[in-house]
Amino acid sequence: MEIEEESRATQYTTLPAGSDFRHELEIRRSRFITVLRRAPDEDSARSLVAGLRREFHDARHHCSAFVIGPDRMIQRSNDDGEPSGTAGIPMLEALIKRESAPGVLDLSDVAAVVVRYFGGILLGAGGLVRAYSESVSTALDLAPLVQRRRLRLCAVEVDHADAGRVENELRNAGYVMAETGYEARHAILRLALEDKPQSIADARSRLASLTAGSAELRPEGSEWIDVPG
Repeated sequence: MEIEEESRATQYTTLPAGSDFRHELEIRRSRFITVLRRAPDEDSARSLVAGLRREFHDARHHCSAFVIGPDRMIQRSNDDGEPSGTAGIPMLEALIKRESAPGVLDLSDVAAVVVRYFGGILLGAGGLVRAYSESVSTALDLAPLVQRRRLRLCAVEVDHADAGRVENELRNAGYVMAETGYEARHAILRLALEDKPQSIADARSRLASLTAGSAELRPEGSEWIDVPG
């Protein structure tokens, strides 16, 4: 997928796509069911909330929070009937303050919904804040996470006779190779490079040494990929 407006971030942490992660806590007889989902846009996040309202139609609250985008520019929360500031905001803070590594706050494209079944015991404002924050934080502790990186796609034309050798040399050097195309006069090798100036400069230098300076690296846009943790 080509990016029209590139973000400042070149990587961030998120959930794997394709399945929800669920975890339940019981706090003073209330059930707090947390559901996490990869959400690349607001429609995806709101779809999760709507689906859980139907599934848990008899629950008293369906509180939600989500953070979206490589730069985490979209941040929303909803208390869904709990006292203002006691549910959605603590949930959102649990998302945005999640460390993927010491000092690294980069969790994004994640929606969290906490479904609450009231157990008959009032928790008070402080108790609700702790309960909703703990629900999301505990779910994140247990959920699988992946790193999402923006890679720069580049192409290089080489003679047919040299294509196999050059591709093998690049793979052996640790480069991620995309598709290889064959045209009438040349083979076109495509590389996926870390989206940093030094990575592109290193690739140019490597290609120059492999082709006696005849190959030229040509940028072809960028793409986000998931890298398992």
